[in-house]
Amino acid sequence: MIDTIIFDLDGVICSTDHYHYLAWKKLSDELHISFDEKDNEKLRGVSRMESLDIILEKSRQTYSQVEKEEFANKKNTLYQQYLKQMTPSDLSVEVKETLDQLRNKGYRLAIGSSSKNTKLILKQLGLENYFDVVCDGTMIQYSKPHPEVFMKAADLLEKNYKNCLVVEDALAGCIAAKSASMHVAAISSAYGSPYADYHLNTFKDLLEINNK
Repeated sequence: MIDTIIFDLDGVICSTDHYHYLAWKKLSDELHISFDEKDNEKLRGVSRMESLDIILEKSRQTYSQVEKEEFANKKNTLYQQYLKQMTPSDLSVEVKETLDQLRNKGYRLAIGSSSKNTKLILKQLGLENYFDVVCDGTMIQYSKPHPEVFMKAADLLEKNYKNCLVVEDALAGCIAAKSASMHVAAISSAYGSPYADYHLNTFKDLLEINNK
């Protein structure tokens, strides 16, 4: 029986893809590396350093680890500047109402995100104190598809992994959750994932899962 729902943040609770894209695009332009929205799709659910490595594959230059860390930090600074444009109005009514109904049904709600900006995003959306547990990139050693972030969220809630449902929009996240023996609900670009137990057309479809 599912009693805990762990949500990825980007692409599930809200969409920050455009802000990621703008930050990576600006950095790529400065490095004279071509980067478009199709390239940005390859970075979904991937850590910042891994994303940078993917982008730098198109460069003719070789960069030291120190330079790479400088690039990653610059991207994050740009991204945070864009994030500060977010407001609670960027949280859809459907998502907020669904979360409220899930909470009223007695589910424990958590965030499991590889992003180190998770708390900033939640604050901008007015959700900083909403979830029972927030596990993010500052608390883990391994990024998805490693299941650490979801396992840690469940551990903090003292919940059995088999009673947890993870809501994901990225294949890497679906793989991570399934490898932890958790239920998986795929939405958006992960909708057709073979690792998903449930395929959500809309966020509010979560309300029907335990009723089927």
